Amino acid sequence: MLHETIKLSVQGSQDYARLVTYIQEYSDQIAVEERPLIVLCPGGGYGHTSDREAEPIAFKFLAMGYHVAILRYSVAPAKYPTALLELASAVKLIRENAETWHVDADKILVQGCSAGGHLAASYGCFWKEGFIAKELGLTDSEILRPNGMILCYPVITSGEFAHRGSFECLLGEREAELGAKMSLENQVTEDTPKAFIWHTFEDGAVPVENSLFMAMAMRKAGVPCELHIYPRGGHGLSLANKLTLSQSRKENQPECETWIELAHTWVENL
Repeated sequence: MLHETIKLSVQGSQDYARLVTYIQEYSDQIAVEERPLIVLCPGGGYGHTSDREAEPIAFKFLAMGYHVAILRYSVAPAKYPTALLELASAVKLIRENAETWHVDADKILVQGCSAGGHLAASYGCFWKEGFIAKELGLTDSEILRPNGMILCYPVITSGEFAHRGSFECLLGEREAELGAKMSLENQVTEDTPKAFIWHTFEDGAVPVENSLFMAMAMRKAGVPCELHIYPRGGHGLSLANKLTLSQSRKENQPECETWIELAHTWVENL
């Protein structure tokens, strides 16, 4: 296992910003030569990054045969676009090392929960914007292309069904200026990657409309999307089992545990 902590630094990065890699070692005794890599963006309302949505999910994906990297991105007082640039920097680093790390360069995916889902989806919508390539010293954005998104109860809209706290932390005084741009259902294009999305109907923090709006936008843009809406369960379920309970112990929702197996099938069929 190549387990390494790599410091990330872009304009506005906080000292703790880092990428933590879990790269499965190549063996000539195993037929698998290259593996997909999933970059995890834990949630936390752009105010922190959740431990519950980091290593527990990473280890599940590792057991499924994927490489994983956890992005501990900068949060408030850092503001947009710092976290987005850190994610772009992480994808660039992974693709540059794809051969050495035995990564399938055509299967580098971004995953996120809640506000981390907003970050992952933002990257899916904005990866091709010129300012990102310029900030990273690139003349071509292609190395930054994500091949898929896994969005878990994501923050998407800044409108009626917004999770206001996330946008306040992300944008601060620029919310009036940038709020509409950060409403991602209006930013999906044909260059947005395919997505696997899941949510719960009962989510009282980030309403299910967020995922519905994103799926409808992808449908309109002609970008394939798999969407699952579970009838029960609150926000922040992570793996929805006893291993990822918070101190409130409200996140054990057995029927929602299936999401990660469904995501596994989706990744295998990309």
